[in-house]
Amino acid sequence: MRRIAMFLAILGSGALTGGCQSPPTKEEMAAYDYGPRPENYEKIIRDYLWNKLLDPGNAIVEFKAGPKQLYQQDTALRPRQWGWGVCVWINDKNMRGDYDGAYPMVFFIRDGKIVAANGGTDDNIIGWRYARTGCNELGAPFVTR
Repeated sequence: MRRIAMFLAILGSGALTGGCQSPPTKEEMAAYDYGPRPENYEKIIRDYLWNKLLDPGNAIVEFKAGPKQLYQQDTALRPRQWGWGVCVWINDKNMRGDYDGAYPMVFFIRDGKIVAANGGTDDNIIGWRYARTGCNELGAPFVTR
């Protein structure tokens, strides 16, 4: 039991320390190649979501912000990401055919491809947090009621 508590304490302190980094400078962000701004970002994201959603034909996909250059610092729990960030709110149907309520996702696109996604149903609580933070940075804060 003591080992489990120690492991959880180390994991928790690593997660907290990773979140305390200062934001990147403009020079740091400019050092990365974001590629050209994707004009067909909606199609790229819809194609990606088609195999991930339970009912993709009836899912409500709202493009809230982006594409805008977005940089996500690396932490102990997530690798560094950069690209054209797009904030999307998704409301998919569940197994009973009811809508479950919207949730945010953030996509990083480089050279016409999704290189990372935060916040999907197959993600964990850390990814959901990153999706909310990313949407906020892109100008579309997600607030639950």
